[in-house]
Amino acid sequence: MVNLELYRVFYTVAKCGSLTKAAEELFISQPAVSQAIKQLETQLGTSLFNRTHKGMELSAQGGKLIYKSVEDALTLLDSAENALIELKTTATGTIRIGATDSIFSNLIADKIVAFHEKYPAVKFDLITGTTLDTIAQLKDNKCDIVFINLPVSDKDVVLSGSVSLLSDIFVANDKFSELKDKTVPIKRLQELPLLMMEKNTIARQATDNYLNSLGLNFIPDIEVANWDLMLKLAIKGMGIGCVPREYCTKYLESGELFEINVSPTLPVRGVGMALPKNIPVPYALREFIHLFK
Repeated sequence: MVNLELYRVFYTVAKCGSLTKAAEELFISQPAVSQAIKQLETQLGTSLFNRTHKGMELSAQGGKLIYKSVEDALTLLDSAENALIELKTTATGTIRIGATDSIFSNLIADKIVAFHEKYPAVKFDLITGTTLDTIAQLKDNKCDIVFINLPVSDKDVVLSGSVSLLSDIFVANDKFSELKDKTVPIKRLQELPLLMMEKNTIARQATDNYLNSLGLNFIPDIEVANWDLMLKLAIKGMGIGCVPREYCTKYLESGELFEINVSPTLPVRGVGMALPKNIPVPYALREFIHLFK
């Protein structure tokens, strides 16, 4: 197969009509241009130019026959290269983000708004689900990035830093006012109605693992699929909710809920970003990730 660069030299000479001008445009020596033309003519088995006192003219039975095809091919290749360069240096396209409803609401929504103001050409596809669901979506190439509750260990994804720390606490309304302003042994909560996340969530697994390390096994009265529902039930006095403080600040400040000071406290955990393994990160996604650094 003929070296593509030989066709590029041919096209430049034909366009310039001169070996000297072609050499200047290609930033190579005139002898190198002349040698490239001779090599291409040898490989194609035909003369491509007529050498005249005016310069280089395309031959009727060689150069003129292939000129348009070579021009079209080089234009397509240049267009493809430019598209890849643009992908690496310009924020365009769609970013597909996976996360839980609560992570979207509390940690990502403001970042999406800020990013859109800076890069209005970028679109977002928001995919909700549990942490385990969104990781599965990432591995199936249905998400470009996911924001997940930690800890998670999966060798098929790349963890890319922490977004936020989460401090799990127990909250209740005034129905449980006897627990206010006291330090309550955490084991006492076993005797009270509890609201907790479903067992298939990372948050619940993290809480259960810690409680088990203390020799405790909390059996909730109600299990829920999201924090918003848990908070609504807690506000109505349905039980004591176990929820990240960061997700219920407004209810604590308004007095609709209060924090129960337990001993020992639950350990701090985090929210992180995960990317697919061995896939280049486009410019737009890199810029979005930088908002969390």
